[in-house]
Amino acid sequence: MASTFFLALALMLVIEGFMPFLAPRIWRETFRRVTELTDGQIRFIGLTSMLAGIIILMVAT
Repeated sequence: MASTFFLALALMLVIEGFMPFLAPRIWRETFRRVTELTDGQIRFIGLTSMLAGIIILMVAT
């Protein structure tokens, strides 16, 4: 179980690193725009991301 967790964590870090590595200017602009969103908008993005992840996990297993 722990090895699966660390594999998932490693994959997440690799995926999260793509944008800053490949297009730092676009990543910075996107991050700046996210900081201007309201709390409700950020929560909605977080909820949508979590639901997408849960659906992908359910389909993959």
